[in-house]
Amino acid sequence: MNVALVKTLTATSSSTTTDASTRLVVMSEDHWERVLWKQQSFPDNYVPPSFLSSLTKNPNFRPYTYWPLMLGACAITQHLSTIFIFLSVFVRLLDCTFDPRLLVFISAAMFVAGYALWELLECTQGGWLASSDRRAKAVKASILVFLALMALAPVLRTLTAATSSDSIWALSACLLILNAALADYSSAARGVGARERLTSVLSINAAISAAVVLASRLQDDLSVFALVLFAVQLFALFPLLRYRLQDAPSSIQLGSTLTLAAFSVVIAAPLSATVASLFATALGSTTFLAPAVLLWAQQYKNEIRGPWDAATPRVHS
Repeated sequence: MNVALVKTLTATSSSTTTDASTRLVVMSEDHWERVLWKQQSFPDNYVPPSFLSSLTKNPNFRPYTYWPLMLGACAITQHLSTIFIFLSVFVRLLDCTFDPRLLVFISAAMFVAGYALWELLECTQGGWLASSDRRAKAVKASILVFLALMALAPVLRTLTAATSSDSIWALSACLLILNAALADYSSAARGVGARERLTSVLSINAAISAAVVLASRLQDDLSVFALVLFAVQLFALFPLLRYRLQDAPSSIQLGSTLTLAAFSVVIAAPLSATVASLFATALGSTTFLAPAVLLWAQQYKNEIRGPWDAATPRVHS
């Protein structure tokens, strides 16, 4: 009987000790804090059981669909098409197979058509009356640019007379690549007082600089004037219209993109079938293949976040 009593007391004391240690561990875990400035009675490599409780995988993941991605790539395709059209026109002027006077008339017609389309978009959005002052400033600026280019054409023609043509080709290629890389492909959701992005300004400057150095290889002043005026239409004015067209229905966006791409390939085909094939491949890959690749690659997105990440500041307005 004494032996049974001793066993009972031992079991009771051991269970009491276990419960006390469990409560101690629970209390310890409750008081553990993930801070470095506070002295705690835990080892440095202590990992609490709740360490992975707030683990999240791809918290900001938004699955893409093919159609919106393709519509977003239309702006890039349109910009590349304008570059290819500009290069084709330059080669024709360099070979004296294209009348520069016709190019001046085409540039003027493009300006009138683009301005009419811009006013139509302003009218549909209810801002036609509010932009009367801006309309007068735009016409005045267009006349000043036209006269300034006409006066500077003789200077631009002899600007790079001491430079070899190989250097001009390499410099213009780098400038056009910089123009395509820094161009603003965003939509037109901008306020009245919105400012242009720095990259967009640098992109326009690179394109106009490329047009100036290429125009210096032409033979007469009229060709220089026509090419630089055409470059201003494509690289300075057309992006403004392209921003507005991105808010248009998807059928208009896709139709304008396919029209520009087809025209850039058709105008380059008589010059070189190989170059036209390269143009078509680049435009097709940008419009149709690149969105498909991005859609396929999103399955490998694996972003893990947890309590070990650095704190992200949140600014509340």
